[in-house]
This record gives sequence, structure tokens and C-alpha cells, in this order.
Amino acid sequence: MIRIIKAKIENIKLRFLLGVLAGFCTVARAAAAGNGMAGINEATSLVTGYFDPGTKLVYAIGAIVGLIGGIKVYSKWSSGDPDTSKTAASWFGACIFLIVAATILRSFFL
Repeated sequence: MIRIIKAKIENIKLRFLLGVLAGFCTVARAAAAGNGMAGINEATSLVTGYFDPGTKLVYAIGAIVGLIGGIKVYSKWSSGDPDTSKTAASWFGACIFLIVAATILRSFFL
């Protein structure tokens, strides 16, 4: 019976010690982190630096989609396919969506 009580006391001591150690680690990590403003400012400058090349890339993808769509529509039109207007609307709609989405995202985040 006494061995069981000693084992429980040792278990309680171990849990308490682990809890105190976890608390110290949490406090030390929070103290080392600071307020984090320098990291946030650096991340903001990095992200805003990627917007100009990113929007140019989306514009280039939109141009390629427009060219491919134009070729597809021309081939359907020259073969006399009846759903040429639906194909034209879907391809050029995708191209316009890419251009408008890039412009809106750029104006929203910058």
C-alpha cells in the first residue's frame, strides 16, 4: 500500500516538474519572439515586391490564353461548327477574367 502511495507521489512530482518546464519554455519563447513587427514589415515588403512580376505573368498567361482561344475559334468557324459563339465566349471570357482578376488584386493589395 505504501509503495502505491509513493509511486503516485512520484507520478505527481513528475507531472508537476514537466508542467513547470513547459511553462518556462513557453515564457522563454514568448520573450524571444518580441512583438514581431520587424518580421511582419519584412513579409509585407517581400509580398508587395512580387505583385508587379506576378501581374505581368498573369497578363502574359491571359495573352497566351487569348491566342489559343483565337486559334480554336477560327478553326471551329472555318469548319462550320454551329457552337462557335459558345467556344468564343468561353475562351475570351477566360482571358478577360484573368486580366480583370490581376488588375483588381493588384489594386486591392497595393
